Amino acid sequence: MTPCETLADQVLQGHVVTREEGRAILQTDEARLLPLVNAAYKIRHAFWGRNVTLQMLLNAKSGACQEDCHYCSQSSISTHSIDRYALVSPEAMLKAACRAHEANAQRYCVVISGRTPLDKEITGIASAVKRIKRELPIQVCCSVGLLTASQATQLKAAGVDRINHNLNTSEAYHPSICTTHTYHDRMTTLQNARAAGLELCSGGIIGMGESDDDLLDLAFALRDVAPDSIPLNMLHPMPGTPLADATHLTPHRCLVILCLFRFIHPKRELRAAGGREFNLRSLQPLALYVADSLFVNGYLTTPGQPADEVQQMIKDMGFEVATGSPTCTTSSGPSVSPVVP
Repeated sequence: MTPCETLADQVLQGHVVTREEGRAILQTDEARLLPLVNAAYKIRHAFWGRNVTLQMLLNAKSGACQEDCHYCSQSSISTHSIDRYALVSPEAMLKAACRAHEANAQRYCVVISGRTPLDKEITGIASAVKRIKRELPIQVCCSVGLLTASQATQLKAAGVDRINHNLNTSEAYHPSICTTHTYHDRMTTLQNARAAGLELCSGGIIGMGESDDDLLDLAFALRDVAPDSIPLNMLHPMPGTPLADATHLTPHRCLVILCLFRFIHPKRELRAAGGREFNLRSLQPLALYVADSLFVNGYLTTPGQPADEVQQMIKDMGFEVATGSPTCTTSSGPSVSPVVP
């Protein structure tokens, strides 16, 4: 039995992965990649079976953002050419939700650009969500920037199930990728969302020049937050952004980091998120052995894999598209109490 297989068995018995063990995972070389993926699959299968949850998003407001996030083509410092428009109508949000449902997505995410939503934007989103919930059996997630307590309460009352707000990177590295808001601001948004009774979706972006220590800091910070879902985005460098020339990721590196997050977060929904197609390339199918969730049909300003191709990949690999509300298939394993500092 390999060390990573031994560690997987320990995790399934309740062991909480240490920083040293996490560092060893990140140091996995090419020759040991498949045994690592296989070990991660033991954990993934124990808690999530062979189900894959699909998620589809709508870029409901694009561009005109005041923030200077270095990875984003919608930021105030980006010169990349993108579509720019104000918040779309509730009717447009409903139509997009119908497309998500037709694509067998279990969750539909409404995303808007900007530092924090205007009250009228919250009202517009809430109006759309009420209609979506009346007409479709689909979960609704919103990613709307920095969120006040009252705004979170309004979205919850409208029927929003979940808020996405990523930590993105470690607290130490955060000032290197954004200076217009703080890591603490992001934590406050998560706290406001949880206090309103909303589920949390929070993860990060890899490939921005962060160190192994930054990755470990992010993974363990998320263990304290204990979100319901962890999207792991893989930087897709965009022309006109400060990270346009970043070349830190390889398919091997992406899979190793996915495995790290599976070992540290055995019971959390783990999504191979933005940049999956660009960075994993021909090794995309291997991500299914580690992650239990995928995006379909694209992202905010970049295209993605069409839903029918994603479903064919899932079928070809012997997995199944999840139906109904995605939940852990077993209550065994470590119990983690959610805490937002």
